[in-house]
Amino acid sequence: MLILPAINMAATGRNIMKLRKAAGLSVKDLQDIFGFTTPQAIYKWQHGTALPAVDNLVVLSAVFGVPMDAIIVVEADGSTQMSA
Repeated sequence: MLILPAINMAATGRNIMKLRKAAGLSVKDLQDIFGFTTPQAIYKWQHGTALPAVDNLVVLSAVFGVPMDAIIVVEADGSTQMSA
């Protein structure tokens, strides 16, 4: 049985919030950077109910000055299992 890594959405959301605050940015600042009409997507990312799309991760990486893998929290032991 192959055990695959899984993204911890809640921990990733907390990480996005931590990185945003460390960068001195508000949710409104990120909303403006992305050109979103509402802040809902950012709140969903921070609450771990949604993940940023890859293109948005690239922007977050640049804005926060960290690599993308510093934003996403991956559980190496994973909860997803596949039978070969």
